[in-house]
Amino acid sequence: MSSLKLKKGENILIEHIEPAFSLFSRMRGLLGRTGLEKDHALYIKPCNSIHTFFMRFELDLIFLDKNLKVVRIVRNVAPNKMVMGGKHAASVIEMESGWFDWNQLGEGDVLEVV
Repeated sequence: MSSLKLKKGENILIEHIEPAFSLFSRMRGLLGRTGLEKDHALYIKPCNSIHTFFMRFELDLIFLDKNLKVVRIVRNVAPNKMVMGGKHAASVIEMESGWFDWNQLGEGDVLEVV
């Protein structure tokens, strides 16, 4: 499957989204990687919680409901943590901490994955 993009309206927020929709790709997630490039992220669906056990870098997370509305944003998640997306979370965007411009996004925003 090719790379996806994360959009808010006409604005592209993340240029390269790697889909993780199969059982194996969701279970593997970002394990074993030493990091992600700027403007790259992993989209895990379905998913309402994540763990960072055995991770090598911090993550920023965007939890989305089934309509791609942002229900929770969690920044700077260190390795060896668990994070719940909340009652309505249906998927998550994971990216390496520190590069995303958070002024572009807030809880309640509706996104598009194309």
